[in-house]
Amino acid sequence: MSDKKKAPAFCEKYCIICKGARAGNSLCKALQNIELKITGPKGCPFGKARTEYYGVTPDKQIPE
Repeated sequence: MSDKKKAPAFCEKYCIICKGARAGNSLCKALQNIELKITGPKGCPFGKARTEYYGVTPDKQIPE
């Protein structure tokens, strides 16, 4: 088996709240802020996987 992890795709491409908040939707941003307050700074399990893999929290864009 390889040591490389697969890139977490749900938070980045499919999560309506996270994807919308990063795109600038104010309602999604408000919902994401509530989620981050409840679940912690890294967010839900999908957000935590994204933070681990890319090094940025769910509310931030992936650096180029």
